[in-house]
Amino acid sequence: MMDIIATNTSHSMGATVTNFDAALLISDDIRAAIIRALHEFQFLVFPNQTLTQAQQVAFTEQFGPLEQHINSEFQGEAIAQVHVLSNLDPNGIPTKPREPTGTECWHTDKSYTPTPSFATLLYGIEVPAVGGETLFANMYAAYDALSIADQQRCDALTVVHSWEQSRLKSGSRPPSEEENRAAPPISHPMVRTHPGTGRKALYIGTHASHIEGMPIAEGHTLLDDLLGHATQDRFVIAHQWHKKDLLIWDNPSLLHRGATYNETREKRVLHRTVVRGGPTF
Repeated sequence: MMDIIATNTSHSMGATVTNFDAALLISDDIRAAIIRALHEFQFLVFPNQTLTQAQQVAFTEQFGPLEQHINSEFQGEAIAQVHVLSNLDPNGIPTKPREPTGTECWHTDKSYTPTPSFATLLYGIEVPAVGGETLFANMYAAYDALSIADQQRCDALTVVHSWEQSRLKSGSRPPSEEENRAAPPISHPMVRTHPGTGRKALYIGTHASHIEGMPIAEGHTLLDDLLGHATQDRFVIAHQWHKKDLLIWDNPSLLHRGATYNETREKRVLHRTVVRGGPTF
């Protein structure tokens, strides 16, 4: 009975999945259909879900092993693999975080690991009435829009991704020694071919530290220019949250970030789980 409906045809991104209950175990056929839709539409919205943290974990695990956040402060108290994004203080009052969290910067999850994430899932517990959207930038389209010469140049480059440099760039606290040991810098091609679709996509974002074999300043300029190109309005779409939305997206082909909202007035609580990448994704 599951229906998948394209919802943002002008951008060729995004679909809504109806007649579906993510709290139930799914068949292999349904799992395969969701992955096919994710490859086609890049992100999917499952509205009106009712999920405990354990149920979200169980649904996520049907697509692969879970990742745990490098930052121990973001590991869930109830279930470590569930990152609770919240602006609520201990009394449940909306408040501005003491320091930037990095979620407002364009990034692709876990690009600073040897096997970057396949998919991220966010479940809306409390959502702002205004602002706080999740923005997506299409890295297929951004690559395709480059000139042939620029595509060939990017195809030949390798980028170092670094949790430490990402923290510093976003203005967050410096990483601990334990975090640096858990996530040392790692190199990835600037252009990745998606194993599930065969399409090329730019692989950049705030976790990108520098370009191998290129002077640091020159590499930073190129990365900044590419990020500006890739996050033009023509490549970007926003998901406006509703309570009980479950959102799943394809990390290899997208950058994402959280939009601003009034953090001292609006409540925003999301539960995040991440599926580790692998040879299929």
